[in-house]
Amino acid sequence: MINSLALTGRLTRDVDLRYTQSGTAVGTFTLAVDRQYKRDGEPTADFINCVIWRKSAENLANFTHKGSLIGVEGHIQTRNYDNNQGQRVFVTEVVVENFALLEPKSSQQAAPAPQQPQAASHQAGGTTYQAQAQLAQTAPQTSNDPFASNGKQLDISDDDLPF
Repeated sequence: MINSLALTGRLTRDVDLRYTQSGTAVGTFTLAVDRQYKRDGEPTADFINCVIWRKSAENLANFTHKGSLIGVEGHIQTRNYDNNQGQRVFVTEVVVENFALLEPKSSQQAAPAPQQPQAASHQAGGTTYQAQAQLAQTAPQTSNDPFASNGKQLDISDDDLPF
């Protein structure tokens, strides 16, 4: 059986970061994913509920905001519960295992000056962290990032991270 998906879309609101009683971080958010067809010339979208756990949830909440373009990988999960009125409620959501920030850092901070595009990804479970900078501009950039000009992938182990 295969239960795997990949989505690209924009956050409809900031990630709602909460903690369980045992202290585990859990983030919930809705991803607006454009459909391939338009209705009456207007674009349409699906609004997909997602949940992300642990350090990945904290990172996603810290580095994104409403409107951020992200990619997620994960699986679909269904669950049900009885609400306060005694009615059975069924929930279908995407459990995010991996996410990628798909916009330059400058657009996430709403800075007017364009900067070089960056892509970052984070794998839930904590074994793969990647950062990649691409040089796509002709004008020289002044940056304090020592890895900004080499254009190569950077692999960092969990032991190298401060969190």
